[in-house]
Amino acid sequence: MPQYIWRKSSRCQEGDACIHISVTGETILLAESGTPDPSAIIAVGHDPFAAFIRMLKK
Repeated sequence: MPQYIWRKSSRCQEGDACIHISVTGETILLAESGTPDPSAIIAVGHDPFAAFIRMLKK
């Protein structure tokens, strides 16, 4: 499995359940932990992810 650079929100406290994000070219990867299980990674494109973030901000 390739090594991804995972990031989490600065609002996420240590030990909290947070979503981690990694950007790889045209794909955004989402996982529930900093060292995710490859079978639990969700991959989405930039446009659907941007729409998701806009929806959350409403």
